[in-house]
Amino acid sequence: MCPDIGNTSEKRKRYHAEFKEMVVELYQTGTLVKQILIEYGLSETTFYKWIRKQKPVKVDDGGSFTPEEFLNLQKELHRLKEENEIFKKAMVIFAKK
Repeated sequence: MCPDIGNTSEKRKRYHAEFKEMVVELYQTGTLVKQILIEYGLSETTFYKWIRKQKPVKVDDGGSFTPEEFLNLQKELHRLKEENEIFKKAMVIFAKK
């Protein structure tokens, strides 16, 4: 997969999620970091950021999730709390009628 180059003022490269996952998988299966960086033209900073984002975090119950999954769960929790508040207000309004 080739990177998708965005048209920002800084001409920063944008990479598809599949490309990032493939590069991380190469690393996890033993490919040398130096080889990956050279072959795909990545900076070391970018590469290690991808590794960090996909590194699973273990939780007390034995499960694990990635930092990205954690952020998604936080967003969903926030959305559900807002929905809950709306329903509470609606119940008060309908109870008065």
